[in-house]
Amino acid sequence: MRPRRTHLGDEDGCRQARDVASAEDGPEHGGPCWGVEPVAEPEVRLELRSQVTLRTVLTVCFTVLGVMILATLVVKTRVALTLTGIAVLVALSLEHGVSRLEKRGLKRWLAIALVLLALFVAVSALGLLVIPDLVEQVDALVTQWPQLWRQVRGTGILRALNQRLHSLGWNERLEEATPALAGPLPALLMSAIGGVVGLLGGMLTVFFLVVFMLVFGGGVLKRLLELARPDHRMRYVRVLHNIYTATGGYLSGITLICAVNATLTTTMLAVLGLPFYLPLGVASGFSSLVPYAGPIIAGGFITLLTLVTGGAWKALAVFVYFLLYGQLEGNVMAPLIFKRTVHVNPLLTLLAVLFCVELAGIVGAVVAVPVAATVQIIIREVLLFRQERREAAVLPVES
Repeated sequence: MRPRRTHLGDEDGCRQARDVASAEDGPEHGGPCWGVEPVAEPEVRLELRSQVTLRTVLTVCFTVLGVMILATLVVKTRVALTLTGIAVLVALSLEHGVSRLEKRGLKRWLAIALVLLALFVAVSALGLLVIPDLVEQVDALVTQWPQLWRQVRGTGILRALNQRLHSLGWNERLEEATPALAGPLPALLMSAIGGVVGLLGGMLTVFFLVVFMLVFGGGVLKRLLELARPDHRMRYVRVLHNIYTATGGYLSGITLICAVNATLTTTMLAVLGLPFYLPLGVASGFSSLVPYAGPIIAGGFITLLTLVTGGAWKALAVFVYFLLYGQLEGNVMAPLIFKRTVHVNPLLTLLAVLFCVELAGIVGAVVAVPVAATVQIIIREVLLFRQERREAAVLPVES
């Protein structure tokens, strides 16, 4: 037991009491001593070491440098990248036909030759049937364009829009941005003659790239897959197969939609007796390549041109036609054609169109959906891989 606490008036008594408490509580614990100041404990300073290491700094610097180099290469080689991207899309589309012929017992080189021959015959036949009338109507459109443009600008809709833009202060900017539209269209066409040679050269380049991709592309992919880790190889095969199915199916489907659009629009304009029905119908067909925005712009332009050349009733008929066709394409044809290929959220599609147009113009708008589908497949596979790793890490702990 502790001794009963007594009043000690001097320092010796306090020391005696402390010695008694120390003897009972152990050498580490001293008893309380009233009237004596406690001994201050030494101050302990903790030094915090920086978490930013030299390796982290070098990693960030080299990452930024790599991104800058990649962006510079993309800007400098955007023409080559555009041609390569078009060739990849065409090759993926034709690969479906080649694979079907191979399943029927044909050798690959023979299947490739037959697919390319069928494509050449189809394009040539379409050109012989359409190009003469198309050239004639385009020539008439070029000749009458200045007068048509003045009439289009004189319509009530554009006059009201012009007044609204003038009140907002945008009218002057619009006039400065598009002065050439009020002039003769041949001047615009003459300025584009230099690009025709480049276009033909680009088409020839794409053709040879497609042939080489069909012949040698499969072997290159197999060699690259052999270099991958065995436990990741099947994952890469699955990703490539999903991209091939989605992209090839989309291209085949969008080609069919463009053909249906061009055929129906050309027929409707011809039945109404409108001039320039063939180039306008072909332009409407190509507008389906650009999701959402393409058909809206084409329909609005053709309706305005019909208002000038055919009157209000024909313009109303064209407007109703484009409304009905938009519902047919968006709610019937597209779900049926793309139900097994591309499943991209409309918001993601619109964002992909905006960014791809900014990067590559019209070509970017055309390839926006395949790009969005490819990115979606890769992100889904990465998330699945991370989930599998987490599950594999949890199982040993639970066992």
